[in-house]
Amino acid sequence: MFIGIIGATGNIGRLTTLEALQRGHHVKAFTRDLANANQTHPNLTWVSLDVFDSAAVAAELPGMDVLISCYQPGNAAKDFAATVAQSVADPTVYATVARSLLQALESHPRTRLIVVGGAGSLEDAPGRVKVDKPEAELGDGLERLGIPREYAVAVRGHRDALNVLRTSNRLWTYLSPAEAIGPGERTGRFRIGGDQPVRDARGASRVSYDDAAIALIDEAELPRFVQRRFTIGY
Repeated sequence: MFIGIIGATGNIGRLTTLEALQRGHHVKAFTRDLANANQTHPNLTWVSLDVFDSAAVAAELPGMDVLISCYQPGNAAKDFAATVAQSVADPTVYATVARSLLQALESHPRTRLIVVGGAGSLEDAPGRVKVDKPEAELGDGLERLGIPREYAVAVRGHRDALNVLRTSNRLWTYLSPAEAIGPGERTGRFRIGGDQPVRDARGASRVSYDDAAIALIDEAELPRFVQRRFTIGY
């Protein structure tokens, strides 16, 4: 397969690129700054791309089977605080990028789009979405995960991006990772869910970046959630 990966130098994007290459796929890796492009492989091509320019995105799509977007403002892998600050300053950015990618796909409707979003749009119970909690309760939940409470506006921004996708007839998929995602073991033993978090025996929703990368390439190879959202966890 030919797979494009936006944000290929980030925490999830870098490992997703590696996972795709290990499985024998051809990867076009997109980044804002080619100075960060330090992976090399015969099947890997690096491209500088402005994801807000839908025409530029569309120009990269011919021959591409799947486009995976791991977009984040800034580079969280290098400076998490800066990414949080930029996300809080403009929480509309996620929906803006979703619209740009969907517009690019209008001329390439057979290319599938997989977007990595947030866990805040998952449901605590059917019809009860986390981001609709009172401000103080949502902020407390973020702080328990080690995330500043002001990031609540960005959590809602991720939910808005999902809603943009839900109005589209393109071949999109949205991954809401577990509530707690970070460095960890590559186990391949995660579970898959739909609109509610997957929790372990202690009630925690967690997964590693490595296993998120596995889930993304699994979905690229064998689509199960076209025009749907899914989540993962241990």
